[in-house]
Amino acid sequence: MAATKKPSNFEDEYFAREDIELKRRLAFQRAQELEAKEREELKKLHHMKCPKCGMDLQTLSRGPVEIDTCFSCGGVWLDAGELEQIIAYDRPKDHGMSRALLSILKGG
Repeated sequence: MAATKKPSNFEDEYFAREDIELKRRLAFQRAQELEAKEREELKKLHHMKCPKCGMDLQTLSRGPVEIDTCFSCGGVWLDAGELEQIIAYDRPKDHGMSRALLSILKGG
């Protein structure tokens, strides 16, 4: 009767490495999902809140730009690119938008 051969250790090592790699990928995916969820929750908590005092921000339309303003502390917040839009909008007239922005900044 012929003795049966045991599979090589290389095969066991291969499957062990595959199992470890699968677990690593799953852990990485879970970490990314958790990070995205935490970012979304933080965004919900802080959206349209003044970064200075924490009160609600109000949106004021000035020409093509909506400026986020805090009436509690007087803070004025611009999103990316809005300052350039204000300058471009006001450049042909040489007044108006810049004056409006300055009056908001000065609190008048």
